[in-house]
Amino acid sequence: MALPPPDPQFVLRGTGAAVHALHFSCGDQEPDVPVLFSGSENGLIHVWNLKTHRVDTALDGHGRKSVYCVETIGGRNRLLSQGRDQRICLWDLAEGRTSVTDSVFTENVGFCRCSLLKVAEGRWLMAMAAKALEEVQVLELPSKTSVCTLKPEVGAKLGMPMCLKLWQLGCGSQPLLLAGYEDGSVVLWNLSTGKALSKLVCHQEPVMSLDFDSEKAKGISGSSEKVLSIWSLNEQQNLQVYKTHKLVNAGISDITIRPDKKILATAGWDHRIRIFGWKKLKPLAVLDYHTATVHSVSFSDHKNPSERLLAAGSKDHRISIWSIYTQT
Repeated sequence: MALPPPDPQFVLRGTGAAVHALHFSCGDQEPDVPVLFSGSENGLIHVWNLKTHRVDTALDGHGRKSVYCVETIGGRNRLLSQGRDQRICLWDLAEGRTSVTDSVFTENVGFCRCSLLKVAEGRWLMAMAAKALEEVQVLELPSKTSVCTLKPEVGAKLGMPMCLKLWQLGCGSQPLLLAGYEDGSVVLWNLSTGKALSKLVCHQEPVMSLDFDSEKAKGISGSSEKVLSIWSLNEQQNLQVYKTHKLVNAGISDITIRPDKKILATAGWDHRIRIFGWKKLKPLAVLDYHTATVHSVSFSDHKNPSERLLAAGSKDHRISIWSIYTQT
């Protein structure tokens, strides 16, 4: 690569614990200040002001158990968080409130992040690992009505679901779920029949993270090994390995494709963030700042491309913020 890797634009400090989850809310809601939500091992969710680089609010709703997923639901004042207390909490942050308005008890002991999909105005689907070890449950929010429970066939031995991604081709089309499992396989599920449409073994080890580009019908997954697996979905909805990419060091905790589908970022156990072109998986940059495992990577949703950022949260208690739009 011609350009040397950039330094972080700035670093957020003060979580007091490892950072496991990140989510931006930066749209064009003037005069709102762009914010970043982070979830930490000490059970706190911090709301970071990206203008002052300081915490505006700290939310405490998971009994000091690690928070490993934060998402907004239809605007920055409706927050969803998931923690090791086996609870998914819904928050109302309007007018300075800091209250949990509802929660779902998952009874699941793993650390599989739930996945959200907006299906209509004010209606969302949420997929989460269920109480029974191999099962995934899908609920509708805010009603919490059960949509389906996805159970592997008898003798399938997939192990626990490790990562989930709800998606649909367009509004009104059938929502589907991609799930990565402990046995290294990725499975595509049909929510209306509760049946698996396709299964692909793409790793020797548990699938730690996956992301999917529904426009190109192509996804990517990482595990504790040295391999990124890129796979595609054909017209018959069969998953096929598209290509693999060998990494220098083993272990990927998180993968995310930028919303414009041009680049992707990986969070490495080797303390590094790697940036790839999504079209051909060309390595573009290695961002080397953290001194411990990077747990989470997230791209911002700024409307103006030149303002868009990448955040990475690490076991070293720090969140690095990068401006890589111009470089790539």
